[in-house]
Amino acid sequence: MTTMRAVMLTKQGGPEVLETVELPLPSPGPGEVRVKVLATGVGSTDITMRRGTYPYAPKIPFVPGYESVGLVEAIGSGVTTLKVGDRVCALLVHGGYATHVVRGSEHWVKVPEGLDDAEAVSLILNSVTAFQMIEREAKLQPGQWALVNAANGGVGQALLDLLRARGVNVIGAASKSKHDLVRSYGATPIEGRGVALDVSVRAIRPEGVDAAFDGVGGAQTGQCVRATRRGGITVWYGFVGATGLPALIRSALACFVGSRLTGRRGSFYGITRLYRQNPQPFREDLATLFELLAAKKITPRIAVRLPLLDARKANERLEAGNIEGKLVLVAGQR
Repeated sequence: MTTMRAVMLTKQGGPEVLETVELPLPSPGPGEVRVKVLATGVGSTDITMRRGTYPYAPKIPFVPGYESVGLVEAIGSGVTTLKVGDRVCALLVHGGYATHVVRGSEHWVKVPEGLDDAEAVSLILNSVTAFQMIEREAKLQPGQWALVNAANGGVGQALLDLLRARGVNVIGAASKSKHDLVRSYGATPIEGRGVALDVSVRAIRPEGVDAAFDGVGGAQTGQCVRATRRGGITVWYGFVGATGLPALIRSALACFVGSRLTGRRGSFYGITRLYRQNPQPFREDLATLFELLAAKKITPRIAVRLPLLDARKANERLEAGNIEGKLVLVAGQR
């Protein structure tokens, strides 16, 4: 075999700019590994890359796909930590919408036996993001309280799942149609629009929550800050409501200035930035998540499984909304 298939991002735009192409099958260079892809996640970051700008994306054209699970197929010289046939995964950032992908061996993490490919791939971005915000940023303890904004999103649901496993009391902000979803994780739902988040939170927890996780941005970052108690923390990690520079500035001011002025703390979290600074925490936390999944202490929700190269359809489904769980492209799926 001398070629591979992939879905290429050809220009900025809607899902229609994703094209299935045939490319030369790459050989791994020194220190590299070629993996045959079994499953790739599809998420909001893929949409950000396709419709706008993303700091860690290569120049267009390129193959998107932030996270993948696969089997080691070929090994370059100098690789001693992996062998052909190992099942591995990686935080790729791009390249996952393909039958094969090559990366340095240091980026691949072994996947334990017995785990479902789609469930395993759902941990790489969403669950590691949620886990690190809970454990490394907010440092929440059992019995404390948290607000999860955009609780029905991919990271939002991972937060609900992990906070439940941690024994934290959770208030989840989402549209009314998603309140049953929030309740299914044992959380208390509040309306994500209309009423200010801090007003709704303090009607349930008058003294405020210990931590707020904001995946929306804009005006809601300040509402999250005000929903926390004095000494509490707001972790801002997403921009779905922060369209344009003014909204981003508003989020940053609320998170870093407003929080400090009112005796609270603010933090911005970005998984790729941290991974590139030091990949070791990612590897440690992913191993912990694999253990939690194997023990059935967390239950990642898979919304849809589509064939591996149906990335355009997956992007259409994601942008249409009403997806409850992770959307995954799976090899051999029909």
